[in-house]
Amino acid sequence: RIHLMAGRVPMGADRAAVAGEMETTFIENLRYAADLLAQEDMIGLVEPINNRITDPRYFLNTPHQAAAILEKVGRPNLKLQLDLFHCQIMDGNLSRNLETYFPLIGHIQIAQVPGRHEPDSPGELNFPYIFELLESLGYTGYVGCEYAPKGDTLEGLGWLHSYWESRGLQHGGTSKAAK
Repeated sequence: RIHLMAGRVPMGADRAAVAGEMETTFIENLRYAADLLAQEDMIGLVEPINNRITDPRYFLNTPHQAAAILEKVGRPNLKLQLDLFHCQIMDGNLSRNLETYFPLIGHIQIAQVPGRHEPDSPGELNFPYIFELLESLGYTGYVGCEYAPKGDTLEGLGWLHSYWESRGLQHGGTSKAAK
């Protein structure tokens, strides 16, 4: 899997004025990339990145926009990389968005909103609920942690150990009964 970036609105350009041309170029580039990736049995991912905080000039901003572009591209090896941090900032309504766009999702990324820290840091998102929703939807892919840990890496993964314990699992997500 590889992230295919959408690019940025040119400095000083009006987003609405260049949106059509940028979308056309992005679609052409995605088709080209998808065809090359298909030869290697690879998946291309497109990720909406919020333009409110992270990158005001990034072209692809919402799951809705990404879904529309993926439909126009029409390649089965292109998927949505849904970063819940960006999705929450742009649209909220994560449960509905996960359900709606689930068939398109090829990868999930997480970070707490607004601080972009660990899932158990103070913030807007209820990650145990989100993880249960992903399980109920049948998500079997990886969940990427794209956050700035408050401490070192091991401290930054403390939430995961707590989550596993709450689910009756041990380190590595294995069942205690299996041990």
